[in-house]
Amino acid sequence: MILISEPFLQDMYFQRSVVLLIEHGIKGSMGLVVNKQTGLIVNDLFPELKNLAAIPVYLGGAVGFDHLFFIHSLEPDIIPDSVQINEHLYFDGNFEALKTYLSEGNPAKGTVKFFLGYAGWESNQLNTEITHNSWLVSSSSHKSILLAEDDSYWNHTVERLGNPYRTWTNYPKDPELN
Repeated sequence: MILISEPFLQDMYFQRSVVLLIEHGIKGSMGLVVNKQTGLIVNDLFPELKNLAAIPVYLGGAVGFDHLFFIHSLEPDIIPDSVQINEHLYFDGNFEALKTYLSEGNPAKGTVKFFLGYAGWESNQLNTEITHNSWLVSSSSHKSILLAEDDSYWNHTVERLGNPYRTWTNYPKDPELN
């Protein structure tokens, strides 16, 4: 499932964001913002990936900036210890296996996505936010999640919701400038 932020949410992490929900339970929830690039490149962090095409790092959320998270569509036999999110997406896994996979010339784009930080909610906090219309719950293909880059993905997911939400894409990012 994905969470689509309502258009007036002004928080820098969540304004016009789409969050892939990784876990949701009685103890809390965890997700990754899939459409906010940081400007950082994974290749600069790991010498063995230096000569590959640039692999962007996304701002996953406001928590856990001391850890690089990743999602991917690779089977667990390629990336052991991965946690299955849905039929086609996995969370984290053996990072050395991932670096080997990428170093062998396999593409990252559309297959692997990296995040600094994550979005976290305490028990029942996300349910309350959904009830107060801060988020819409929807679904999206694994490919579009892996290829999402910026606010245009938020626009695309809102447009897919149909007529009741089409006006959202016309709301200004900063209502005071309207």
